[in-house]
Amino acid sequence: MNRRELLAGGAAAIASALLPVMGSAQTLPPRLQPAFVNLRHPLPAGEVHVFPDHFQLFWTLPNGQAWRYGIRVGRAGLYEPGTYYVGAKKEWPSWKPTPSMVEREPEKFAKYAEDGMPGGPNNPLGARAMYLFQPGRGDTFLRIHGTKDTNTIGRAVSNGCAGLTNEHVKLLYEQVPMKAKVVLYPKMVAGPSNV
Repeated sequence: MNRRELLAGGAAAIASALLPVMGSAQTLPPRLQPAFVNLRHPLPAGEVHVFPDHFQLFWTLPNGQAWRYGIRVGRAGLYEPGTYYVGAKKEWPSWKPTPSMVEREPEKFAKYAEDGMPGGPNNPLGARAMYLFQPGRGDTFLRIHGTKDTNTIGRAVSNGCAGLTNEHVKLLYEQVPMKAKVVLYPKMVAGPSNV
């Protein structure tokens, strides 16, 4: 079985797994709910594409199809467009703020500067995290991760990362392999930081 067949076959399995999630009591509007979609402009299969102005992330499949997820993105000045790859994946990851986060908001992050926070439901990285790396740079400290705060989906509120609900990041985590290409597109619209 080649990679294309594996991706296509996996779509059916994920579709059946998504039915209970999509039918669950979510407060997200339909455009931010997970959906199996046909892309307007086909993208290479097996990649993650983040469109910050639409607060949507796409996991691409063969034949111009993809899984679409609603996300939150980095607030003004913290979102970093570029091309990355998944360099690490962790379930219920531990978390430690970056020095720049502590400098920006010491009242919020200084208490975690030394020891960080163990993984768990209250951890800022949520249920799953995919760590974004770049060649020659290594870990960029950008993540695609979960959050328990569903109200932040569809808004530009994070410290630069792309966040999904914990339910949804668990699904995406199973779809995206190590070394997968991740493209964070530039923000095109200046304006409010939420939908």
